Amino acid sequence: MNDLKVLFIGGTGVISSACARRATELGAELYLLNRNSSSLRGVPTGAHTLTADARDPESVRAAVRGHEFDVVVNFLNFTTEHVQADIDLFGGRTGQYVFISSAAAYQTPPRRLPIVESTPLRNPFSAYARNKIACEDLLTRAYRDQGFPVTVVRPSHTYDRTAVPFDGSWTVVDRMRRGQEVMVHGDGSSLWTLTHHTDFARAFTGLLGHREALGDTFHITGDEALTWNQIYLTMAEAAGVEPRLVHIPSDAIAAADSRWGEELLGDKTHSMVFDNSKIRTIVPDFTARIPFSRGAREIVAWYDEDPARRTVDHRINALTDKLIEAYRPRPL
Repeated sequence: MNDLKVLFIGGTGVISSACARRATELGAELYLLNRNSSSLRGVPTGAHTLTADARDPESVRAAVRGHEFDVVVNFLNFTTEHVQADIDLFGGRTGQYVFISSAAAYQTPPRRLPIVESTPLRNPFSAYARNKIACEDLLTRAYRDQGFPVTVVRPSHTYDRTAVPFDGSWTVVDRMRRGQEVMVHGDGSSLWTLTHHTDFARAFTGLLGHREALGDTFHITGDEALTWNQIYLTMAEAAGVEPRLVHIPSDAIAAADSRWGEELLGDKTHSMVFDNSKIRTIVPDFTARIPFSRGAREIVAWYDEDPARRTVDHRINALTDKLIEAYRPRPL
């Protein structure tokens, strides 16, 4: 990547921060465009910063005036309006535009596993996923009609040390440590794929600047598929406790909390296992190196470093207590 001039719109989030560090390590001339808001993850040494509001096209236009980029990556696009603004701004000004979509866009529930890039896109449960699908459709038309040099990347559940992989975040671990019961959706046997953000970054940066990736789509995930029961047990082990798991139907959680239900029915309720063969055609040495057992220890260590990080969501606690009381197994 030594000869690439790269713009990241964003660059300090869970996924983008690892990608930014990896890109600078590989020698890219990296520019990060954001509002200069504070971030837990910071800006990597050697990266240039451009100040603009990504939601204001004129602000972005002013910030990038005089620049052309080999690669533009937008980590912050969620609607077709966002994407159209980028098509208008960067058409003819970049050799590659990378759109960060989502594995939630895949057919839900999936008809067959593992998921491959040609799996149909349809998710009737998640507005977020449907917006990502619409963005992909718009970019596909721009590529076909105008030659807009898009590459679509679909992450799955990607985490770093700040990201507890549960709805309720640290609240769930806090309950475990207090000896309280925690709820697992369904029977806990559905398979889920967690990807450490540094693993994602190693594959992702390998796509940048590759002409073979233009007009194409890739997902990037780990290769380790764990049941949700295993994920809870792994987090509990990292936290030094034995968990008390209670299984709650996803439909019941959705009925009690529609936003939480959308997360489950639109994604986490269903087994999601991925075939990463396609990304390896571009990045042949890619393999996920960090198992969740190690990632879980990183998460717990980070939260334990500072009591201020260990916030508890009292609404989630109350909802959890209510659902567990309703569905706790009764003695015969």
